[in-house]
Amino acid sequence: MTGPGATVSGTRAERPPRPEVPTRLLVHALVREDGTVDAAELYGVASLLGMSDQQVRLCVKRLVADGRFTQDGRGRKAVLRAVADPAGALAPDAEYVRHAYRQDAGHAPWDGVWHLFAFAVPEARRTTRDALRDALLHLGAAPLQGGLYVTANPVADIVEAHARHLGVLDSLTFLTSTDLRVGTLTDPAALAAGLWPLPEIATRYERLTALARHCLTELGAPQGAGNDGPVTAGRLAMAVELATEFTAAMAPDPLLPPELLPKPWPGALARRLTADCWRRLRGTGTDGPAGLRLFRLYGDTFGEPAETA
Repeated sequence: MTGPGATVSGTRAERPPRPEVPTRLLVHALVREDGTVDAAELYGVASLLGMSDQQVRLCVKRLVADGRFTQDGRGRKAVLRAVADPAGALAPDAEYVRHAYRQDAGHAPWDGVWHLFAFAVPEARRTTRDALRDALLHLGAAPLQGGLYVTANPVADIVEAHARHLGVLDSLTFLTSTDLRVGTLTDPAALAAGLWPLPEIATRYERLTALARHCLTELGAPQGAGNDGPVTAGRLAMAVELATEFTAAMAPDPLLPPELLPKPWPGALARRLTADCWRRLRGTGTDGPAGLRLFRLYGDTFGEPAETA
């Protein structure tokens, strides 16, 4: 059997397509614990990710003009210093990710309850209405019809906090049901398949799986194969790609309970392989002032997910 990262007759298989990494995100990803970005490192990693020097220069210029970084020196000898902590652009939602791993480990079984939210906010408050809708979608709720959303996860407290902050709590109705029906659909798994774009979400996880397998193969390569040091450009590029693909897979995932998902579901495998990669990466001297914040942000979140209760 062969797959991403496998070898055929002693020849390493072709690596999966690279995820598209925004240049601005790359700069943020290479901020070290002391708040600096080494320009030589930045240009080296950018090249491995298919970015031109001109692309990087323009991005750095914009970030400095926006007041997000200061710059000492020029070109590859420059040092960028973050004016404010850019972690928000990179940090995963720790509780969201940990909940995913709890589901994967069977520690968060579904109780059969659907959670519904209905609201009617007037057109005069369209911006507020859109913000409430976006909050529901971000929490994994799916629209049933105008102003009515459903999720299988108990997120009422979070929704209430958003509604209270927006000043529309009085316009929001909360209810639960164990016998949801949409048209003729009553089976929970069939409802989930009809309400959420599961094939699209699965495809994103399959891409993450392919990349994670490739990364594990590279991390296991012999010394001198281009990934023998924890701070090589190749290893940094790997970390940035992995974080980018992980975010692309997780962001649209409503984290439906496993009972509602097709079998086999690729999310669990993708997350396990990604956690394996990060533990390998973090175990090679990436901590301390010279380490990237990226390693800490993701390493702390993943921890030991299979053992999380």
